[in-house]
Amino acid sequence: MPLKNLRPMTPGTRNAVRPSFEEITRSKPERSLLSRQAKHAGRNNQGRVTSRHRGGGSRQMYRKIDFKRVKDQVPGRVASIEYDPNRTTRIALIYYVDGEKSYILAPLGLGVGDWIESGPQAEIHPGNCLPLRSIPTGTVVHNVELTPQRGGQLARSAGSSAQVLSREGEYVLVRLPSGEMRRILLNCRATVGQLSNPDHKNESLGKAGASRHLGRRPQVRGVAMNPVDHPHGGGEGRSPIGMPGPKSPWGQPTLGHKTRQVNKASSKFIMRRGRRR
Repeated sequence: MPLKNLRPMTPGTRNAVRPSFEEITRSKPERSLLSRQAKHAGRNNQGRVTSRHRGGGSRQMYRKIDFKRVKDQVPGRVASIEYDPNRTTRIALIYYVDGEKSYILAPLGLGVGDWIESGPQAEIHPGNCLPLRSIPTGTVVHNVELTPQRGGQLARSAGSSAQVLSREGEYVLVRLPSGEMRRILLNCRATVGQLSNPDHKNESLGKAGASRHLGRRPQVRGVAMNPVDHPHGGGEGRSPIGMPGPKSPWGQPTLGHKTRQVNKASSKFIMRRGRRR
């Protein structure tokens, strides 16, 4: 899945580095697996902005992804590898032998015509989904569940993967993409392999308009605001923020300030914290 440098025909393409989409085998999605996606521009049900710098963007349809993978011992054939505007990795359209169709996250090495399967008896092959108790130690996995039957929640972005390290009683020790080591129940499921599109981190949009097409609105620096609008604002000319550390517009510390609850119940399952940014 290589990247390509666009020809500098315009200022917007001069520094653009985009994916070549060589792995995409079908341009139009499966209509039965689409649903409308309403845009809320970062606002909640009360109309208040809870996620800033969101809004606009191209119209998108949501692809229904099967994160649970509970069709045990029902093999399916990969019909196509497609682009999903809602996520960074590619998705695969699966035709099961019982006639059902579904989308799954496409791992590296999975191609059109390959067969996948779910369940404890499935082989250790990219795209197959098994309980963690059936996955050998050292295996690279993605789409890892935290709660049985809830669906995968961990390692779902482009190029990400987790690794099964060891078994300890009714838990499995898993190294997550952040470097965190966490105990997860044996009955939780995971899919074998590393996710596709690992070069996503090297892409360059090339122009501000490409970011707007993705639904990202401009961000204004706090030091460019007035004191009434941001704690960093004010001062004569280009002045420092005037405080030991940066803050959010509402005065909360940022950049290194720990926000995780001290008494969170799931902390006992974390054996080692992730690497510091």
